[in-house]
Amino acid sequence: MPAVMRAPTAEQTWLGLGLTGAILVAVSMILTAWLDLHPCHLCIFQRLLFMLLAVLSLAAAFPVTGRAGRLAGVLSLPTAALGVGVAAYQSWLQAQPSNSISCAGGEPGLIERLVEWLGEQAPVLFLATGFCEEEELVILGLSLANWALVAYFAFLAAGLWALLKAPHQNRLHHGGHP
Repeated sequence: MPAVMRAPTAEQTWLGLGLTGAILVAVSMILTAWLDLHPCHLCIFQRLLFMLLAVLSLAAAFPVTGRAGRLAGVLSLPTAALGVGVAAYQSWLQAQPSNSISCAGGEPGLIERLVEWLGEQAPVLFLATGFCEEEELVILGLSLANWALVAYFAFLAAGLWALLKAPHQNRLHHGGHP
């Protein structure tokens, strides 16, 4: 009898998202140290968002039926959407002609002030030393900001799917009809 592939449960999806977020943070830190990259304020903010997505996703995985888990799952959506916006903005900055635009200068915004404060608290994780418009590393034709944009869209889609799937799974597990 052939094996039937089943879609992952909502809990498995959240667990996968949590582990993916943690792996993305670890990889960004390893690449930064190994390749002597200089992350900018937007890069560090995106790292922070991936950390937050990892925590929220893991909280949503245990258990999905609980209010706290559902709230964590719901909160992951605007977090991922914020990541989409930040990564898209950085990708736009990087697409501009060289020396035509910069994220440096002017009055620091909320993101810059937060990253500066975090960099003082934990420089290994949050010290920003680069410029947002620079593409220090390109993999398969995409900058790290482009890859982050793809990842945030994936988090958004998978999180939405898990939230919509969870009530359906709960009805099935408790004797309800699909």
